[in-house]
Amino acid sequence: MSRIGNRPLSIPEGVTVELKDNKIIVKGPKGELTDTVNKLIEIKIEDNILTTNRKNDSKKAREMHGTSNANVKNMFIGVTEGFSKGLEIVGVGYRFNVNSNKLAINAGFSHPVELVIPEGLTVESISNTEILVKGISKFLVGEFAAKIREKRKPEPYKGKGIKYKGEHIRRKEGKKAS
Repeated sequence: MSRIGNRPLSIPEGVTVELKDNKIIVKGPKGELTDTVNKLIEIKIEDNILTTNRKNDSKKAREMHGTSNANVKNMFIGVTEGFSKGLEIVGVGYRFNVNSNKLAINAGFSHPVELVIPEGLTVESISNTEILVKGISKFLVGEFAAKIREKRKPEPYKGKGIKYKGEHIRRKEGKKAS
């Protein structure tokens, strides 16, 4: 029994939900999100409350029940509030530089690494060493933040590299002189 899947979701004010075949379209003040719902999941809207139900009790239907409910809830949060992910870079000479739709990362390589910011996302520069990735899709925000972090993961000896804001890096002691 899926507790998350059985959770009824109340549709926030200013948000409209459309169901077309196996697609769900959520429109709100920040934008519009669409998602395909698995064929084994049935979505019903009654009195401004959305519920997800399984069509049968197969293993795949049980797997997708809670996932579908959580994805719809994330769509509601995205079109009303939006999502953000903070990143910081640690190291001498390491810095971020945001120019219109490009992000340049100086992370100890012989050249700056440039990434094109995907459509639907914005990157705010808090300082030279901190940025904030914002957007309405939780998936896109997390994926782009992971792509940035991947360019120079934090290393365990000095902690140099790109890490999420508030992320704890396990440190190692290193060699000891005898």
